[in-house]
Amino acid sequence: MLRKLIPAMAAVLLAMPAVHAQHVDEDDVALMKELGVKPLFEGEEFDTDEYREGHPNVQPTIPMDRDDPLYDVWKFVRDNLSEGREPGPIDIQRQPFGFGFNGIPTFFRLPVALTPADLKAGDVDVAFLGAHTDMGMGHRGASQGPNALRTAAGDYLSWGLASMSHMGTLVNPFAVMTMVDYGDAPVDPLSTDRTNEAVRHMVREIAEVERSDGSHVIPFIIGGDHSLAYPDIAGVTDVYGKGNVSVIHFDAHYDATMWFGHLASHGSWVKRLISEGHIPGKDWIQVGLRGYYPDADSFEWMREQGMRYHPMAEVERRGWPAVLEDVIKEAKEAEYIFISWDVDVMDPAFVTGTGTPEPGGLLPREAFTIMRRLCAESNVIGVDIVELAPERDQTYLSTMNVNRVVRECLTGIALRKQGIDEADYLSPLTTDDGRD
Repeated sequence: MLRKLIPAMAAVLLAMPAVHAQHVDEDDVALMKELGVKPLFEGEEFDTDEYREGHPNVQPTIPMDRDDPLYDVWKFVRDNLSEGREPGPIDIQRQPFGFGFNGIPTFFRLPVALTPADLKAGDVDVAFLGAHTDMGMGHRGASQGPNALRTAAGDYLSWGLASMSHMGTLVNPFAVMTMVDYGDAPVDPLSTDRTNEAVRHMVREIAEVERSDGSHVIPFIIGGDHSLAYPDIAGVTDVYGKGNVSVIHFDAHYDATMWFGHLASHGSWVKRLISEGHIPGKDWIQVGLRGYYPDADSFEWMREQGMRYHPMAEVERRGWPAVLEDVIKEAKEAEYIFISWDVDVMDPAFVTGTGTPEPGGLLPREAFTIMRRLCAESNVIGVDIVELAPERDQTYLSTMNVNRVVRECLTGIALRKQGIDEADYLSPLTTDDGRD
């Protein structure tokens, strides 16, 4: 079928980031070989009989033509990602260092990795993955988040050989760890459900890679709307096992409502992960809830599940330092931690570029501290940053603050790697001028 589209579609197919071809004949297979592409994975990887048994009331509502020759084109991947080179991270920058406003825009101007073999050979600590999703929230904007962070990688902050230490700790995560940009997950821009399958595949692909010290590569997903958290977290539980991972969820909203029956949206992923057994309710910690949702019935449901939550009402009553210490203590009880950070947890005075802003959120100083401490003082095995919609902010403020949230997390992971386990570590050079 696909050959009928040649030559006009040949260039398009080569440029497509991914696909598994589900309805292909022998001629199509030969054509894919000619074009240098291959299936990312075979069949419907997660839409299985087991899944359908767990959701007996789920029925497809969007008719699709599976015989359309373009049905799965969005998932093609190049078949020559390792051809002619040794495995390992690829530094694509011409200069050995530069500022945030120059250089080829990878995340933090990091080297690129294209295959699990690259991650393995490079003994990579953290692999960034872009996921450009919008459909899970009902309006546009979050799909621009990954490239906003790539292009605005810190403005004056330098990279490469001139990368800079985090001033409070005097630790430079870019010197301590090996990190890469793993590119983007395939996205069907018209289907959250189909996109989820591809994202989960790639998150699992990253998390499966074992490092020389026995730990695994940390997938760091930059979204994209919060529907991504379902495939992100399911992807790591595919590796670490259902019921073995705890989630710390930063958000203005609790995201456990099945609006209009949708299982795949930015407001339903929490309930879906619980109902499918990936993360038991007792292994959830929510921080920053406020505004007008959840309601009383929702809070009762959260209590029934054993969820722990720290709304801004608690912060108002007890103060941020007390709540912060409780969250850190609860996180330390878990063997593995996944952090899902919706940028609307921060006050819209500092992050206006998001789809569902709610006043009264975390201040940058509060957000930076808790992210750094969690990543330093607990065993973080995955992170996602979601709902950054840069076009909703005509300034650079939202992207800058989200950039700093990511940097604080990386600093925390670097502290942990260096064995600095002191609670709330800060360098004595930065907290005291040395005078009596």
